[in-house]
Amino acid sequence: MGKSVQDKASQLQYLTNRFQILSQVVESIDSTDAEAEDLDRLLQMMKDLEGKVERFKKDWEAEG
Repeated sequence: MGKSVQDKASQLQYLTNRFQILSQVVESIDSTDAEAEDLDRLLQMMKDLEGKVERFKKDWEAEG
């Protein structure tokens, strides 16, 4: 398992990396053979990312 991401700079770097991965996945989808499962995978990735953003937001508010 990866190490914990606790400081703001590390959290922002984590999000940046995850957004880049998401972007690469979107770019890799071929429209001629894409399926509904591809969209399901994208939705799950976005939900996972949203969860991290919410977690980091709580962390930042607690530091307030």
